[in-house]
Amino acid sequence: MRNGSISAGRLFGVELRVHITFALLLIFVLATQSYAGGARGAVRGLILVAIIFGSVIAHELGHAVTAMSFGLDVRSIILLPIGGITIMEDASQTKPDPRRDARVSLAGPLVNLVLAVFFGTGILIFLPQIQLFAKPWVDSSNLLRSLVWTNAFLGAFNLLPFYPMDGGRVLRALLSTRMNYLVATRRAVLLGQVFAITLLVVGVKINDPWLIMVAVFLFFGAQVEDRSAVFQSVLESVRMEDVMLTDFKTLSPADTLEDALQKVVHSLQDDYPVVRGGDMVGTISRQRIMETLRAHGNGYVQGAMNRFFQTANRYDTLAAVFRRAGQTGLTLVPVVDGDHLIGIVTLQNLTHSMATLAQAKKLKPPEA
Repeated sequence: MRNGSISAGRLFGVELRVHITFALLLIFVLATQSYAGGARGAVRGLILVAIIFGSVIAHELGHAVTAMSFGLDVRSIILLPIGGITIMEDASQTKPDPRRDARVSLAGPLVNLVLAVFFGTGILIFLPQIQLFAKPWVDSSNLLRSLVWTNAFLGAFNLLPFYPMDGGRVLRALLSTRMNYLVATRRAVLLGQVFAITLLVVGVKINDPWLIMVAVFLFFGAQVEDRSAVFQSVLESVRMEDVMLTDFKTLSPADTLEDALQKVVHSLQDDYPVVRGGDMVGTISRQRIMETLRAHGNGYVQGAMNRFFQTANRYDTLAAVFRRAGQTGLTLVPVVDGDHLIGIVTLQNLTHSMATLAQAKKLKPPEA
């Protein structure tokens, strides 16, 4: 999900990421507005992009707050000019809740529509000279009017039943009551992509650059959602034994940090189980070893290791393990058979293996 987006910090503990399509919007607005109004037009164009950006953040915060009220863990928000994608998970259950999902989806457009009504009413009462209903509705020449109509369009547009708009998510929730969740998602995504292509054709035919831009944003957004759905499907179907490392190095709590560093230099692992006898007593990362050496000099692994870890059974699914360990920020999960350590799964090796597993799933012939 990080592909095609950059981090923009955190808000209320939730990571914000900006999709590259915002850069396309910025270039488009600066090009059109500076051509029409020079440097002053470019500055007002930047403010217009900031208004759209703020409206999208408000939209996604509506999703996030509603999701949190249902007990969902909101991990990050990917911002697109047409809305965004809120990455969340439910650690308490494995099956989707269509009714809850529909409510979370509708919260974002509702926030935008409320903002549009609030600011629009204020303009009509206190600033009638703004001429709220005059055209163009969204343009850098009138930023207050643009604030109202940006939220109005963002709210209304996201109610359309096409992915990745929120109406498409509601459609997915309805479809998921009759079919597999992944199938429902991919059907809604396909419908959204067809709609995006239709908009693109219409935009080219009538020579409307805004319509063309919206079509591009829609198509990219639908692709991100499709990847997310496939990834979640893989998580639910892959067992720990399918991705665990069976050839790995361990450290002893009695090792000195300098000795441990010499051992990890010759290994591709980033994270290591710490084992005393036959029992696992902690974990430590290559980075932790070096940081402790720099800060406190040589010592023992026992004093620097993380004593908190969660083990997994070889038959546990990745999704089940992530739900248990997702809150802790662990980067290594030991896989045990009884009391015997038989493998490890790290974020490092998981990153390398997930793409291969997803491709293998596509290539696998269907069962008779």
